[in-house]
Amino acid sequence: MAEKITPRSVDYSQWYIDIILNAKLADYSPVKGSMVIRPRGYSIWERLRDELDRRFKATGHQNAYFPMFIPMSFLKKEAEHVEGFSPELAVVTHAGGEELEEPLVVRPTSETIIWHMYKSWIQSYRDLPLLYNQWANVVRWEKRTRLFLRTAEFLWQEGHTAHETKEEAVEETLKMLKVYKDFVEEYLCLPVIAGKKSESEKFAGAIDTYSIEAMMQDFKALQAGTSHFLGQNFAKAFDVQFQTRTGSLDYVWATSWGVSTRLIGAIIMTHSDDKGLVLPPTLAQEELVIVPIFKTDNKAQVLQYAEALKASLMNAGRRVVLDADENSSPGWKFAEWEMRGVPIRIEAGPKDMAQGVAVLVRRDTGEKITVKKEEIAERSAEILTAIQKNLFERAKAFRDKHTKDITDYESIKQYFSADSAGVSETNSGFARGLWCGSKDCEAKLKLETKATIRCLPLDDQEHIAGNCALCGAPAKHRAIFARAY
Repeated sequence: MAEKITPRSVDYSQWYIDIILNAKLADYSPVKGSMVIRPRGYSIWERLRDELDRRFKATGHQNAYFPMFIPMSFLKKEAEHVEGFSPELAVVTHAGGEELEEPLVVRPTSETIIWHMYKSWIQSYRDLPLLYNQWANVVRWEKRTRLFLRTAEFLWQEGHTAHETKEEAVEETLKMLKVYKDFVEEYLCLPVIAGKKSESEKFAGAIDTYSIEAMMQDFKALQAGTSHFLGQNFAKAFDVQFQTRTGSLDYVWATSWGVSTRLIGAIIMTHSDDKGLVLPPTLAQEELVIVPIFKTDNKAQVLQYAEALKASLMNAGRRVVLDADENSSPGWKFAEWEMRGVPIRIEAGPKDMAQGVAVLVRRDTGEKITVKKEEIAERSAEILTAIQKNLFERAKAFRDKHTKDITDYESIKQYFSADSAGVSETNSGFARGLWCGSKDCEAKLKLETKATIRCLPLDDQEHIAGNCALCGAPAKHRAIFARAY
């Protein structure tokens, strides 16, 4: 119920947790930092997973599975990689009642074990490319956790591809970034900025890292997906060479890319409100819920009418449920289904039955639409499409409203300042400005404002003329600065 939800304006972090717990998406597990994903939450993951998997396969990728236990020596072969993950590793030292000869790392990511296998699978250019993806769980021992956004164990997919040339690998890296961008914007209604990460923000072991960045309702950025050009780093670490078309030997070129259950957190924080969860129709377990309104003397007739509405919608392929529970009032049901984020609620009572209509209520706007019984399937489809479109446009308008062009460091510091009232729309969001490329500038920004360079937008790097907004030196890039999760 709505009274269980802390308003966003009072405590945004608690609002987020309240929605997850009350909408029954996930719960805390007895293992600190881990979560239990409940059926309603897992159904969201299944729907986005299945759609993303379809898009992967449409671009020629195949699914595989690799072990979750990785020898410690594998990680040490790529020095930058192990250094980047060392603080987060979970290590197995004993098994079967005995101490292991070599510690095993519980998979934080799979580059090392996959490239160990690629060595025996790749001998010639004829074996390339390998376009593999894995759906799996990974463990990163985070000290500060939050349901879906950052947990010790989470679900994800990780693509790992091997290529004959640098050009093919770079093309793959950018192709998968676009797959992610199109997917989250079309299917999850999350407007994102696609760009290249700075050197200090890139993936450990990558040559270049690219990401899609979304803005949440508390004006913070959330990295919604990453795609990495790994160059020949892992091929050299694991000695994966192939015979080229000219008969010489060369190291394989690589990419990796991934998204995780963090996307569910992004959906919640982008679309939901103080009544509870708001979901794009593509992700909703139920697209519609029918709530019959009856009294004892007309119960049978109203329920029969509601069943007919349900049958019409099911015949049209809609995911619909009829809430015929007699122990709860219609008002309680309205609030409960709003909490769960069902896109359309259908109200049907004696007057509606007499007129041969039903009242459709949009979750995103609260608008009530009276529809004839025989038109309910067609009109429902139109309204679901409208909701999907509106959620994206509303989120994009919010992001654009809270994106500000910045030209100097004092303005950046002021923009990311938090007064006694805390972060608000006047002192946070996305700042767009020029950057010289200096790590020192970037480090100073993070230290003094807690903001970071989220990405260098790919579609906004032309005509760079002017000075760095952080230090005043000649600029090389246009960047998005923001506080982030």
